Amino acid sequence: MSTDFYLVRHAIKEKEVGDVSISVEGFEQANITAKYLENFPISRIFSSPLKRAKLTAQIIGKAAKIPIVEDIRLRERANWGDLPGQTFEEFVAMWNQCTRERDFLPPIGDSARRAGERLSSCLIELSVQYPNESIVIVTHGGLITDFMLNEFSQDELNNTHSNFINEQSNLIAECSITKISCDGKAFCLYEFANIAHLSC
Repeated sequence: MSTDFYLVRHAIKEKEVGDVSISVEGFEQANITAKYLENFPISRIFSSPLKRAKLTAQIIGKAAKIPIVEDIRLRERANWGDLPGQTFEEFVAMWNQCTRERDFLPPIGDSARRAGERLSSCLIELSVQYPNESIVIVTHGGLITDFMLNEFSQDELNNTHSNFINEQSNLIAECSITKISCDGKAFCLYEFANIAHLSC
């Protein structure tokens, strides 16, 4: 028995500091994604507590008539604005160091490895609790990447993109869908960062 997960990166966000909303274009993306996911037997929707993910999840949930459940484990590795006074340039430098050094613990947030472990633990727990269901997880691009680097071999990653490790920060577009399954122990990857539904 296994559970199917549709990992959705939140829609395009406003370019501001802090816990920001999704943009006008983001609302359009989220509505298109919601309509696409109506084709699947979705039973539950879980979301990061950050506003950009919650708003995306709420749009999907409204279309599917499914309530949203927030889970702190789905939060991004780090969020610009969580460290008072941090400039965007300083945030990017911190983010890039975390990406290069997966065990580096930033002054706020999690290391890349620890962030990926958070998502793994969440999905394993949900797969045990809800076997044979299809669940949407609305989260963040960095967290999905951190999870994949923890759980899949370099060969598996390179099958999704020939230079996955070096390009990881640019591979998961807003409202892309990554489909995996979990049997309560191990993960299987079916589809990575699919955005075909956004261009239909």
